[in-house]
Amino acid sequence: MTIVFIGAGRLATNLAPALHDAGYDVVQVYSRTMEAAKQLADRVSALATNNVDEVKTDADVYIFSVTDTALPQLVAKLGNGRKKAVFLHTAGSVPMTVFEGYANDYGVFYPMQSFSKERSVDFHLIPVFIEGNTGKALNVARQLAEAVSNNVKELSSEGRRHLHLAAVFASNFANHCYAISEELLRPYGIDFDVMLPLVDEVAGKVHQLSPREAQTGPAVRYDKTVLEAQMQLLADKPLFHDIYALMSKSIHELDMGK
Repeated sequence: MTIVFIGAGRLATNLAPALHDAGYDVVQVYSRTMEAAKQLADRVSALATNNVDEVKTDADVYIFSVTDTALPQLVAKLGNGRKKAVFLHTAGSVPMTVFEGYANDYGVFYPMQSFSKERSVDFHLIPVFIEGNTGKALNVARQLAEAVSNNVKELSSEGRRHLHLAAVFASNFANHCYAISEELLRPYGIDFDVMLPLVDEVAGKVHQLSPREAQTGPAVRYDKTVLEAQMQLLADKPLFHDIYALMSKSIHELDMGK
């Protein structure tokens, strides 16, 4: 099975080598810049191009790993002459119908993980959510997913939209809270490293407890004295103050709804 990657960003940089190591033939990588395309292509012994008109027409699978904005434009450009191929995208919030009218067999290969080019991941530990409009597309998505992951699940586009939303809360928003913490520590010469044992312990807890059961702190106790004192410390940072107030209210109300 031959594969062309459309995109050479953070996800593709991790997925293409994983498929290559699993024995799949990644034959070409397209990216807007030749530097990015060549960097990834060299890792998987593939051709590189930054010209969409030079993308191969005879591959078995085209994996689109690009921004949500760029995806429809590239699908429209690459749909002609590739009707026998399976088109898959890796986006969390885009329905598979983005391929409708441009491919006969299409679907989704969505690995739910935060990726970076600088840090490698063990793909076997990553849950991969798949979808297909035909039996052929679904089978191809499943075959590729099971080659790199030990946790493969079929999920509709609507379910994936909500999964992606939940992931934003669990990952992006949680990480932003780390960034706020770092900002609050900086004026006092305290490195964020002091928070790492706490971060690791809280993350470890949710492997054994539900997030609600693992929650501690003044908000879950609704300790008004501490809450008001800490909000006062944020009086000169109105955005952080509002985040603190809303987050504390949400923690308390979610706890009350147990």
